Order: sequence, then structure tokens, then C-alpha cells
Amino acid sequence: MLSTIKHWLFPNLAIPEHVRQKPWSQIPFLAIDLELTSLDANESNILSIGWVEGKACQMPLETCYYKVIKTQASLNQSPVIHGLLDEHISQGEPVRMALQDLLGYAQTHVWVFHNTSLDMSVLCKVFKKLKLETPTLVTLDTLQMALYQLKKSHDVPAPNAATLTSCRQRHNLPLAPAHNALDDAVATMELLFAQLRQFDPKGQEPLSALTVTGGLKVFTPANAM
Repeated sequence: MLSTIKHWLFPNLAIPEHVRQKPWSQIPFLAIDLELTSLDANESNILSIGWVEGKACQMPLETCYYKVIKTQASLNQSPVIHGLLDEHISQGEPVRMALQDLLGYAQTHVWVFHNTSLDMSVLCKVFKKLKLETPTLVTLDTLQMALYQLKKSHDVPAPNAATLTSCRQRHNLPLAPAHNALDDAVATMELLFAQLRQFDPKGQEPLSALTVTGGLKVFTPANAM
């Protein structure tokens, strides 16, 4: 997708030792969502970012973070989809400040996305542009975990089966607000907990066991360019 993106490693050996064999129930997670100007990572700019921490199926709401990002980029359909207008964007925070806050969680938490490929592609692009150093990042993708669970049950995924809303419905989670970065981050964390309980009800499997789902990926700056 982007020739300069740091690439993904799948082998268990790539997973940092401090989390590799730790049960997922003991892992600190950070669910992250970006609202973007486009679904094309090459062209997209960040309009807002939200995240929330979670561990052992608990999500302290005091850890919620949300920032609108100041940008000169065209908003395209964002006012319609996200409700973000020019006046909101003009008063936003510089993207560097928000991403520096985010990188504070790089070595302490496993980052969780619903569609890691898109969000991390955009983040990689911005990290590189701003010359922000990134350590090894471990990520989990609730979208890929959903596809794994569908295939395991021999279901042929419907066209919209992997949307955040559809995935939550299959786990009997309540309808959640959409198209707000923080709301989507909270919804993603709730989905992750439901998926993990389905994968391992006792919470004893190590993080590395999730490699089989295709949702666990490791991002390392050693593989840049």
C-alpha cells in the first residue's frame, strides 16, 4: 500500500518477550480509532483520534482520550460522516502533539484497531513525515479476529460482515454510536473483550496464541523503508 511503510512480522519470535507468553487477561490494551479524510491511506489525513485503555475485560473510562486534529486538508465528506466542520478543525490540536501522546503507550500496551491495516498505514505515514521515532509495536485487529471466527464456524462472510457494527451484533453487544473516534475506540475495546472471551473463556492463553487468528501483528522500525 505504501512503499515506505514499516512492515509487519507474524512469527511468534517477533513478539516482544515481555508480552509473548503473558496471558491475554494480564495484557494492557489500548483501543485506538482514527477519523480520516479518505479510506486511501496514501491520500488520507487524520481529522480526529480517540483511544481508551483496557485490561482483563475492564475498561476504565477515565482513560478515554479524544482530540480533533488541525489540518489544512480538504474535509471531503467528513462533515456529513463525522460531523466535523471547518470551525472544529481550525481549533484542533497539531497532529504531532496527539501522536506524541499516543507513542507514550507504545511500549506499555498492545494497540487494538478495527482494521489495523488502514489505521497503521496512515499512522506510519505521519510518523515518518514528522520524524517521530517508533519502537516495536504489537497490535491486535478485531476485524481480522472476526473473520477468523467466521471462517472457523464455516460461515461465508457477507459483504458487510466485518464492519464494527456487524461484529458487535454477533456478540450481542448493544448498538453503539458510530463515526466518532472515541465512541469507535470504546466500541472496539468492547468487541475485543467479547472476542477474547470466545477464543479463551478462562483468559489463560498467552498473547502469542492469537497469532492463529491473523489479528496479531508486530510492527518494528528495523523493517522501515
